[in-house]
Parts: sequence; structure tokens; C-alpha cells
Amino acid sequence: MKKVVMYSKDYCPYCSRAEKLLLDRGVTDLEKIQIDRDAAQRDIMIERTGRRTVPQIFIGDTHVGGCDDLQALDRSGGLLPLLNG
Repeated sequence: MKKVVMYSKDYCPYCSRAEKLLLDRGVTDLEKIQIDRDAAQRDIMIERTGRRTVPQIFIGDTHVGGCDDLQALDRSGGLLPLLNG
């Protein structure tokens, strides 16, 4: 299973939902980068994604997007193949 990186904040219900979905799908290698604890990481996230909101999720080298994007990917049947790819 591929490594997942999620840019996050301490209190973010969307981040919590995305993390729960990933854990429910068997993700064991989840790196959470807290942008509210490190402003430099926020700048890196914006540079990498072009987005300012959290969560921002990467599966391997693929930018999935935010929580809604992750849920849509799961509903369409694309999440598990991407995780296991």
C-alpha cells in the first residue's frame, strides 16, 4: 500500500473524516503534516497543490485533493486501486 501524506490542522472536521476513511480502507502509513503548527509547511502545501484549504491529500505522488475529493474517489471505486497501485 502506498504512503499517504495529508496536510492537516489540529481542529478540522474534514481532516478527521478524511483520516477515518483512509484508516477504514487499510492505510497504515499516514503522514500528517500540521500546517497550523508550522507556517513553512503551509507555504509548501500551497505551492504543491495551489490550494489553501485542508486537508490536502497525496497518495504516493498523486494529489487527490481534499476530503470531498477523497470521498468521491472512494465512491467511484478509484481509491483502493490508487492506494494499492
